[in-house]
Amino acid sequence: MRLAVTGAAGFLGHDVARRALAAPQVTELIAIDRAAPALSGPKLRVVTGDLRDAAVQSAATEADAVIHLAAVLGGAAEQDPALAREINIDVPLRMIEAMRGAARPKRFVFASSIAVLGPEMPDPVTDTAPCDPVMLYGAHKAMIETALAQATRRGWIDGVSLRPSGIVARDGLDAGLKSAFMSRLFFAAQRAKPITLPVPPEARTWMASATITAENFLRAALMPDLGPLRSLTLPALAVRFDALVAALDAAFPGTAARVSFAPDLETTQLFGQFPALETTAATAAGFARDADLAALVRAALPATADTRQPEETP
Repeated sequence: MRLAVTGAAGFLGHDVARRALAAPQVTELIAIDRAAPALSGPKLRVVTGDLRDAAVQSAATEADAVIHLAAVLGGAAEQDPALAREINIDVPLRMIEAMRGAARPKRFVFASSIAVLGPEMPDPVTDTAPCDPVMLYGAHKAMIETALAQATRRGWIDGVSLRPSGIVARDGLDAGLKSAFMSRLFFAAQRAKPITLPVPPEARTWMASATITAENFLRAALMPDLGPLRSLTLPALAVRFDALVAALDAAFPGTAARVSFAPDLETTQLFGQFPALETTAATAAGFARDADLAALVRAALPATADTRQPEETP
């Protein structure tokens, strides 16, 4: 199988591409991004450039399967709606159209988002939860979910939309990003640094490690039969922040003493009021979540406590 991964130099894309290179089913990996990913191997073909460019887009759609991760994310989409439309809507629609006509429908794995569900989610969220996005990013993802499902029903492609939850932990995120505190908490624990969280201790969110999320995306590209439901919320842990701090404290003693809480209403509404999550269809299809909070911490921070850097600036 020739597999293309867009956004292959990104936080999640690099992990997906690295795993794809090790997969025996993948005969060629076409890694696509604006910058070359730090990868190597005889199966690797790197394509650098903008996906709006026809040649770059063609490199993706000539593959047998595509994992499409590239996107203009939340806040950036709100700030530049025209660019967001081009990247988040026009590009995947053109890719879907270009992949039509193969003797066997090509696999298209689309990185959607839980942002399609909107802020008013039922409790619990199940496979039948309605989409009601309020941000442009979530609306764009919902539009492509619909287009992908329609193209799959017509037999043009073999597509699936996967909705990952908050993926942790990414180092060096701009502290000005409203969701950055979730990843920064992990590295503050590892480096023995104090941190103030803008949510109350009992706030709850959904989290998954980059490791398990990358495994799920690669599984979607390689599995023979995706099943009938083609928009799937991926399994994740419904995490209370006080429980996460306790798990980090077990891995990095002293963490709890260095964490304080100063709840911000808007941040809490966005990232701290998540209901229970039931992902029956995704679980039945073999998609996984981190086993528990201890496993999440180990996967998100593979380095041991010995790598702490107490004097490092956050």
